[in-house]
Amino acid sequence: MEKRKRILITGAAGFLGSHLCDRFIKEDYHVIAMDNLITGQLKNIEHLFPLENFEFYNHDVSKFIHVAGGLDYILHFASPASPIDYLKIPIQTLKVGSLGIHNCLGLAKAKNARVLIASTSEVYGDPTVHPQTEEYWGNVNPIGPRGVYDEAKRFQEAITMAYHTFHGVETRIVRIFNTYGPKMRLNDGRVLPAFIGQALRGEDITIFGDGSQTRAFCYVDDLVEGIYRLLHSHYVYPVNIGNPDEISIKDFAEEIIKLTGTDQKVVFHDLPVDDPKQRQPDISKAKELLDWSPKVSRSEGLKITYEYFKSLSPEELTKKEHNNFDKYIIR
Repeated sequence: MEKRKRILITGAAGFLGSHLCDRFIKEDYHVIAMDNLITGQLKNIEHLFPLENFEFYNHDVSKFIHVAGGLDYILHFASPASPIDYLKIPIQTLKVGSLGIHNCLGLAKAKNARVLIASTSEVYGDPTVHPQTEEYWGNVNPIGPRGVYDEAKRFQEAITMAYHTFHGVETRIVRIFNTYGPKMRLNDGRVLPAFIGQALRGEDITIFGDGSQTRAFCYVDDLVEGIYRLLHSHYVYPVNIGNPDEISIKDFAEEIIKLTGTDQKVVFHDLPVDDPKQRQPDISKAKELLDWSPKVSRSEGLKITYEYFKSLSPEELTKKEHNNFDKYIIR
């Protein structure tokens, strides 16, 4: 009988990390989940606790990582990912993107494990190339408010390639575009949960800027499938995974109002500093190398996500999370 593969997933209690735990449990891996719960939620993975092939460690990956026994794979998904989080905890964001990835790569080297890191479309900054291809180097402000996240991810890519080149570590890099689905935090500052939360509470829909900026939303199951295929591929350079179905924020707000059957007004606020005007992945590489493309339409994925948010408790629905946006508004 073939021995069960062992995989470490950092950021395991977060939105994407928890979905990855579910997928690798389904594929009969032994999953070692790690999270310090600074933004993750234990409820996302507590259904896995009774399983004999699942274990959880409450640990900050910015500190030395010890995992007993062998490891076949490491997925490094530990990082604040929403503006509310990385504006509130900028130092921790930089540390998990530098010390955290260094520890994961050192562990991969010691265990002879393959490591896949979660990069982001934010490495492209406010792009001057559209749609964004992996060959585009980006337009990032390193000292702006978003720099703590953008540059942490860019450093992650650089040190990952250095470990591959100089130490022969097997590495994979996924550049993740806007993703949504169940287990997102309703008030984490990202546009989709923000709009749905406002609709559920009967509040006005808030758009920053004039709404002409664009995003492209990928349903989480599609993203997880792309990550799974990339991990098991032979390609070491970054690969965009996202849905190229681009939509303006203004049109997206109208979609949310129609989906929820509510009658909010759309109100416009000033645009935060360095907010990207366009975001759309070129997924040619993913199609060619991984035979991957998204399957779930936005209308279908939004219905599933809306039903999840509707099931939240009144306390979760009304919970407000402090943000520092006002410091970074263009006046």
